[in-house]
Amino acid sequence: MDNRSGPRPRRDRTPSVPEDLLPHLRRARDLVDREYARPLDVDELAATAGVSKYHFLRCFAATYGRTPALYLAERRIERAQDLLRATNITVTEACMLVGYTSLGSFSRKFTELVGMPPSAYQAKFAADGVPRIPGCYVFMHGLSDRRPPDPAPDPDGAISEKPAGAERS
Repeated sequence: MDNRSGPRPRRDRTPSVPEDLLPHLRRARDLVDREYARPLDVDELAATAGVSKYHFLRCFAATYGRTPALYLAERRIERAQDLLRATNITVTEACMLVGYTSLGSFSRKFTELVGMPPSAYQAKFAADGVPRIPGCYVFMHGLSDRRPPDPAPDPDGAISEKPAGAERS
C-alpha cells in the first residue's frame, strides 16, 4: 500500500532549448520589439524563427519566461506608458498607436500590467507640470517611421514626378 499523503511532486517539464535555436528566437522577439504596433500572429513569429508554431510557443516561453502574446502585450503597454507620460495625446490615441483596436482590451491589459487605469496613469504625470510633446509631432514622427525611404535623388538635382497611374513599389 502507498502511504503518501498529498499530491505527488511535479517534475520540472521545462523543455531545454537547443543553443542553435536561440538566435532564431531572438529574431522573432526582435520582430515583436520592432513591429509591436501592427497585428502579429504566432504563425508569423514561428515562421520568422523557422520552426513550427507549437515548437515556437514552447521554446519562446522556456527561453523568455512568458508567452509570445504576453511579451507583445508588455511591449505595447510599455510604449503606451511612454506616450501617456511624455505626450499630450489621448488614451484612445495611445491605444491605437501601440496596436490595440479595442479601448476596453487596452485599458484592461494596461491596468493588469501597470496597476492603474491608463487615464489615471496619464493624470499622474500631467500633474507634474512637465512640458509634454504635442500629439501632432508624435503622429508625424510615427508616420515617418513607417514610410518607406525616399528614392535616391536625381543626380542633376531635378525633381521628378511619377507618371500618372504608376504604382508605388
